[in-house]
Amino acid sequence: MSAEQVTGLSNVPAVKQINVGVLGFGGLGQAAARVIAPKQEMLWVAAADQKGYAYDAEGLDPISCSKIYQSQGSLGYLEPYGTLSNSSIEELISKASVDGYFLALPNLPNTFMADVARAFIASGWQGVLVDAMKRTSAVEQLLQLKDELQQAGITYMTGCGATPGLLTAAAALAAQSYTEVHSVKITFGVGIANWEAYRATIREDIAHLPGYDVERARAMTDAEVEALLDQTNGIITLENMEHADDVMLELAGICPRDRVTVGGVVDTRNPKKPLSTNVKVTGRTFEGKISTHTFTLGDETSMAANVCGPAFGYLKAGVTLHRRGIYGLFTAAEIMPQFVQ
Repeated sequence: MSAEQVTGLSNVPAVKQINVGVLGFGGLGQAAARVIAPKQEMLWVAAADQKGYAYDAEGLDPISCSKIYQSQGSLGYLEPYGTLSNSSIEELISKASVDGYFLALPNLPNTFMADVARAFIASGWQGVLVDAMKRTSAVEQLLQLKDELQQAGITYMTGCGATPGLLTAAAALAAQSYTEVHSVKITFGVGIANWEAYRATIREDIAHLPGYDVERARAMTDAEVEALLDQTNGIITLENMEHADDVMLELAGICPRDRVTVGGVVDTRNPKKPLSTNVKVTGRTFEGKISTHTFTLGDETSMAANVCGPAFGYLKAGVTLHRRGIYGLFTAAEIMPQFVQ
């Protein structure tokens, strides 16, 4: 991006109403629909799950969509806007008029999000894509598609949830006080009343446990997940995770990736957070002083709020870039999100 493009962002008129879609309608996708509902600048018009999709140019209702999905297993049953399909994403892309999609999809297998990006490229669709992916290796796969995304006219914002995302951006800001950043330590606490509301997310977390990987976690039955959680009283403790905060901060020139660590605790049986989510950035100032900045999220904010809110803020920022002809791949550490009114 040129200096003229960056400085010109402040001269861009306010973004008009943005038609958005949500791919994936599990716990995160349903929460995303609720986050958009009161917004004036965004209208939720499209969503897809494994078995079907729904599209209404006048706007979908999150309550009725959630009821249909929970009772019948697919938005394809939503009358009169639903369509059952084994190629729901591809069909929705071709049918719906959407400015940007939030990819609230599980990255299982670890190549899945890159495959979705390729499907968008192949379709000829142009617009904004936002994901909330976790793994470094998954983001690295998207980095390999950077030129293809740019040529396709797609503005792709990756790692734009809570971590990576909100906390990565906070670390990038906190780093400005320092001449050298010595460490970035992200610690998260997540509390959910019932793991089944976030099955894919919990499986992705299990994949980070010692002795597990993405394929093993993906293959686990619900009963096997339950058995594992019974052994830990519903608690998942994660350390030194493969989290894309590292590559994102390295790409932004903040610090080498080996100075970034991510870990946390997930309680799958209690909505109260087991610990406060925070990021600590330690560095040396130009005066030679060693100091630590700490940014802590309020315990009352849920995982869904801290993932979906930033995702749509980045989607709005992506639309601003896209309408100025700026395409390609960007991370949460490179672009400031814009608040969606």
